[in-house]
Amino acid sequence: MSTKYRATTEDVAYFVTLTTVGWIDIFTRPRQKYLLVNGLSYCQRQKGLEIYAYCIMSSHVHILCKACEGHKLSDIIRDFKKYTSKKIIQNILDYPESRREWMLELFQRACMHFKRNQRYKVWQNGYHAEIAYSNWFIKQKINYIHNNPVVEKIVARPEDYLFSSARNYAELENELEVEVLFIE
Repeated sequence: MSTKYRATTEDVAYFVTLTTVGWIDIFTRPRQKYLLVNGLSYCQRQKGLEIYAYCIMSSHVHILCKACEGHKLSDIIRDFKKYTSKKIIQNILDYPESRREWMLELFQRACMHFKRNQRYKVWQNGYHAEIAYSNWFIKQKINYIHNNPVVEKIVARPEDYLFSSARNYAELENELEVEVLFIE
């Protein structure tokens, strides 16, 4: 697998995008979004993840982040995807979900070619990661992350979207603590 868009350099920040298989809109329900928030929070507390900006969209997640010293971002992302995959499937099975059958079928089809015994696949292989190489890049990516829900016409203003760090930057009540960056 190519390392062009993977987090291979330690002690640097990355703009990371994780996407569901087939761009399935899994994260349209608050319960599913909170699974991701809880997973990210756990990674912050237990796995050395520093988050500067994030946004949970219906089929993907954007994160501007870095692994603390002694940790590898690729390992954190791998563990996050593995943990949240199990939780997402369990959530679909345990709670009323009008899209249950077709989502589970698509998740099953996504792993049919695997040699290992895996029943469901939620996330696409790998992830898209770009090194945050300058203040300009960081500022541009924070704006991009925060404006995603506005572009998709989910909210009128970035800080109105609950599952985004735009609320942190606007000093509003938020779902996940992040390290706010003030860049000129």
